Amino acid sequence: MASEMKIDHREKAYQLLKADAEKILKLIKVQMDNLTMPQCPLYEEVLDTQMFGLSREIEFAVRLGLVDEVDGKTLMDSLERELSALHEASTKK
Repeated sequence: MASEMKIDHREKAYQLLKADAEKILKLIKVQMDNLTMPQCPLYEEVLDTQMFGLSREIEFAVRLGLVDEVDGKTLMDSLERELSALHEASTKK
């Protein structure tokens, strides 16, 4: 029972981090579509702040043993790739 609970907490922690990463992606999409361009300091500030916050969340979850370090890095790398592709697409408009 204890190991099932541990697995459940690990899965829940990863899903919460993944949801936060998706929120960042949506926030940046909305910002790019409606408010500012990627060259804008406001865009960079929001992106940097959000990415830093997520990286700290992941680091905390890793330290608690809720998320594997490799999984956390993979999540960050995936988000960075998606944001990069989004940035490229917006500059080609």
